[in-house]
Amino acid sequence: MKFTVKEICLTALFTALVFVMTFVPKIPIPLGYAHLGNAAVFLGVILIGRRNGAIAGSIGSGLADLIGGFAIWIIPTLIIKYVMAMIFAYAGGQAQPGNFSINRQSIIGLVLACLWMTVSYTIAGAVLYGSLEAGLASTPGLAMEGVMNAVVFLILAKPLQKIKLLK
Repeated sequence: MKFTVKEICLTALFTALVFVMTFVPKIPIPLGYAHLGNAAVFLGVILIGRRNGAIAGSIGSGLADLIGGFAIWIIPTLIIKYVMAMIFAYAGGQAQPGNFSINRQSIIGLVLACLWMTVSYTIAGAVLYGSLEAGLASTPGLAMEGVMNAVVFLILAKPLQKIKLLK
């Protein structure tokens, strides 16, 4: 599994984009905050590929947790975001970068990825805070975050499709 210089640079660029989109627009929810970082993760998957997009998504989100004062969440975030990106890539039919189109399969991929994120963070919250109730308190906010990120991603992906950047 080799990385080209171009892949390393693009992965670093998307890591920074995910970090900024996660760190800057913080919306407080129980046990953490909602953000637009997942939209950047999904964009990374369609623009630089599933492996590099998943790496960028997990590292960028983990850095946001570290710098934002949520260090306890770094390990769960690294795992959850990597798997979320892979679910979107495989269930959404995103085999190669630049091959994305908005269709039923891509919507299913988004829904499954956001469900994974919501359920996984709910379970992680219950484990980290030792209480199922604590984990469940974050579920509505996480679900709204998932919907919001999916909509933002689709809004951003639509013009990319039209300019043939994704073909």
